[in-house]
Amino acid sequence: MKTVIKDNLKVEIYETRKEMGAAAAKLAAEKLRECLKEKEKVNVIFAAAPSQNETLESLINEEGIDWSRVNAFHMDEYIGLSADAPQGFGNFLKEHIFDRLPFGSVNCINCQAEDPKEECARYTKLLEENVVDIVLLGIGENGHIAFNDPHVADFNDTALVKVVSLDDVCRQQQVNDGCFKAIDDVPKFALTLTIPALTRAKHMVCTVPAATKAWAVGRTVNGEISEECPATIMRKHDSAVMFCDSDSGRDLL
Repeated sequence: MKTVIKDNLKVEIYETRKEMGAAAAKLAAEKLRECLKEKEKVNVIFAAAPSQNETLESLINEEGIDWSRVNAFHMDEYIGLSADAPQGFGNFLKEHIFDRLPFGSVNCINCQAEDPKEECARYTKLLEENVVDIVLLGIGENGHIAFNDPHVADFNDTALVKVVSLDDVCRQQQVNDGCFKAIDDVPKFALTLTIPALTRAKHMVCTVPAATKAWAVGRTVNGEISEECPATIMRKHDSAVMFCDSDSGRDLL
């Protein structure tokens, strides 16, 4: 394992995805236990993507966590998919973690909402009522966090949840990840938690495997902090750690 520190961001690079996921889950579990000692209820936002598989699987097996005192949220969702679409992020999280642990509550964004703006308002109210303690996230190939692609990212966004258009790099990533057969199948719009909604969490645990993310990892660590690579904002966070494998972290080795 190699450690790199840039500004406030700590990066840990492991040889394999399995080691990376286990380390990310260990830190997330540690922060959960700490928060559960301080608060009756803890609020956690989860990202939904194949990049999170190893972390989520390892987290499920962590011991000493009273999941009945944990409220789960997810950070983004496509507009226009059917309720049972396997590509739906809420469905992904139900399969990989939400239905496998006895959470106190599970709060999903409704991709079937007739009025997306009303759904933004509903989910915003939930986030305002439940201060976020931990966010488990990844980074997109274009450097996005959640669905804050560079053209819609705003470090000073006044909203907590908003409707966004997805850029072609982001949509192609969904094809690269095997979630869709072709880019034309990927929705063009989504609901996303904004960057301030994510960064106001007390702790950020970021998992980023695979060679396709090497550019984004390198840019996050070594580039200018700007909305051109939204993930760079983690370098200003008081408690953010990014976990990589040897493929995604190759430019930092």
